[in-house]
Amino acid sequence: MLEQQLFNALSLGSVYALFALGFTLVFGVLGVVNLSHGAVFMVGAYAALQAVTRLHLPLAGALAVAFAVSGLLGLVIDVLVLRPLRARNAPHLIPMIATIGLAIALNSLAQGIFGAENLRFPAEVLPQDTLNVAGLHVTLLELGIIALSFGLMAVLLLVLRGTQLGRALRAIAESPKAAALLGINVGGLFMLTSFVAAGLGGVAGVLIGLYANALFPLMGQPILHKGIAVIILGGMGDIRGAMLAGLFLGFAEVLSVAYIGSTMRDAVAFGLLFAVLLLRPKGLFGTVNERKV
Repeated sequence: MLEQQLFNALSLGSVYALFALGFTLVFGVLGVVNLSHGAVFMVGAYAALQAVTRLHLPLAGALAVAFAVSGLLGLVIDVLVLRPLRARNAPHLIPMIATIGLAIALNSLAQGIFGAENLRFPAEVLPQDTLNVAGLHVTLLELGIIALSFGLMAVLLLVLRGTQLGRALRAIAESPKAAALLGINVGGLFMLTSFVAAGLGGVAGVLIGLYANALFPLMGQPILHKGIAVIILGGMGDIRGAMLAGLFLGFAEVLSVAYIGSTMRDAVAFGLLFAVLLLRPKGLFGTVNERKV
């Protein structure tokens, strides 16, 4: 049924958009494509699983743990990897290579600690209730995923568009040097951005783990590829574009599985992305403006 597939696509697309939101936030403010973001996504999922199984926290508490642990990891990555490269004015390719190596190290570490097999959240912590709304089979888990994803995206947009902090971040995105001359704490906001972006990525990891009912060390790699595609489609560094493009990818995947076949899912989804980019090479909200140093 089409309505059911559209609802399923909304669940998946909202998580893609949440992941891409953190990804594009780092690029927009720090000017870096952080290719360790997929590994941070994975760490958040495992942190939530440990919070549930070892600390016996409810799912809401596990999500908070995932945000905090992933955010701290993002902060460590910024301090130990990205900040020294910024200080040396390293070319854009160098942080990408460094974060690729870091992602491989984190994936290998997770595999050494947890093993390569799939893990799952205990059934008792998951909402089991289902609702039938106008013929749709809706689970409370799916509703929670959609509500949390859109809620976090709405909060981030409100902060960026309607607060002094958001104006400072937008000034840094235009020119870090000019922002520093205006008295903005550029270094501190770089760290805050790294923390929040990584935290959003960790929460997205938990939601995907709940949605797919599977956690494994390399779970961040497919989502990383999709995140890159999403931020390019939406317009590099544009928050609105990341949200819309994430939803677009989720709908393309779910509908292709439903009406074409699961083996063609990625081919159809990325084929549609490619077709859109042929019409708008700079993405849905991309501009010709470049970041000023």
